[in-house]
Amino acid sequence: MIKRKVLLTSVFIIGMILLSSCNKKIVSPANSNANTDSKTAQQNPYLILISLDGFRWDYVEKYQPPHLSAFIKEGVKAESLIPSFPTKTFPNHYTIATGLYPEKHGIIGNIFYDYKKDTLFNKRSPGMAEDGSFYGGSPIWVAASKANIVTASYFFVGTEAAIQGIRPTYYYTFDNSVKNDEKVNQAIHWLNLKDKRRPHFITLYFNDLDKIGHQFGINDEELKKALFDLDRNLGDLFKRVTETELPVNIMIVSDHGMGNQSTDKIIPIDSIENDDLFMTIENGTIVNIHPKKDVEIDSVLQYLRNKESNFKAYKTENTPGFEYIPKNKNWGAIQLIPDYGYHFWNQRRKDALIEEGVTTFGVHGYDSKYKEMHGIFYAIGPAFKNSYEIPSVKNIHLYPLMCKILDLEIPKLIDGDIHQIESVLKE
Repeated sequence: MIKRKVLLTSVFIIGMILLSSCNKKIVSPANSNANTDSKTAQQNPYLILISLDGFRWDYVEKYQPPHLSAFIKEGVKAESLIPSFPTKTFPNHYTIATGLYPEKHGIIGNIFYDYKKDTLFNKRSPGMAEDGSFYGGSPIWVAASKANIVTASYFFVGTEAAIQGIRPTYYYTFDNSVKNDEKVNQAIHWLNLKDKRRPHFITLYFNDLDKIGHQFGINDEELKKALFDLDRNLGDLFKRVTETELPVNIMIVSDHGMGNQSTDKIIPIDSIENDDLFMTIENGTIVNIHPKKDVEIDSVLQYLRNKESNFKAYKTENTPGFEYIPKNKNWGAIQLIPDYGYHFWNQRRKDALIEEGVTTFGVHGYDSKYKEMHGIFYAIGPAFKNSYEIPSVKNIHLYPLMCKILDLEIPKLIDGDIHQIESVLKE
């Protein structure tokens, strides 16, 4: 049984066809402007964007993985990558991809209510993450495709969806069982394609550190082991990319960091919910409150403030953590923010952890003023300076940086600013 599919975009191919490659995957058509690189695009450098989900800013310094350490020593490093609030996976991956804050691109949480569609977005719901109508902005692979640049993705938030009717030229639907070496092999296979079919922009996604961090927390031998296993995969990728002799730039980023959480500091959301007054959308470190029709916001706010214990209730526009005044209706009118170190979950989940003997695990999502929430930005290649370090930088600025490397026009209406990060580039 075939467990996953690689999808090849082609305006010339209709229906399902079989593509012979090193993995012999089923291929099906999808919408994309770029099926062969234009002559101009073929002269451009290559860019691989690697996401290491949940990779905290200080892991390399703390554990000294050899391949990543060598990568940083030769290339560019930011002290940390500052995520957008809330510091969650889907919002921040898509912020990196678009240069927009979640407020503007619309993916405001891993779970959120969408008023226009009158539906609940949940990244785990079947088919939900593949629905392009949820995604605003123009992600980097869409911009590249419009410029006739062939693109490829082995997972990245949004790449499975037809955004503005466009997906990467080559892409995979997400499958958590895929091994890291398969992703590395496929990336090298893409770089070995003939000129016109070879992607100049590739995304790769690895979630090893996020998974282990959530399960065991920080300062655990399991985390170090997962890091060194991942480092070996990345070392293999770096070596084989060099062997292609192509002018490849590599950017390594993460969506957020990780902090320890005590089981006894879980706030049961069940004790706060009131279906007669409001709808509750719980994202762990932020809870969106949507008052029911004809229910006064102030009455809901007073109800919630009477229940405050290790959390605070705010009108959305006054909520701390945001880099802007939030106005997107999908946030809801009120936000519940736990004290740092506390976390919302339901009582059943808390009881299950206690029964399993779990006392500490990892979480993220808090205000980015807490450095434990910060991620990483490392880069190497012909576009980047050597042995160069910059202070902490916001992840909104990565999008214009990628545009500049790929020789794409930088949109004017994004939150990212090339001037905040262009010092990493060679003159």
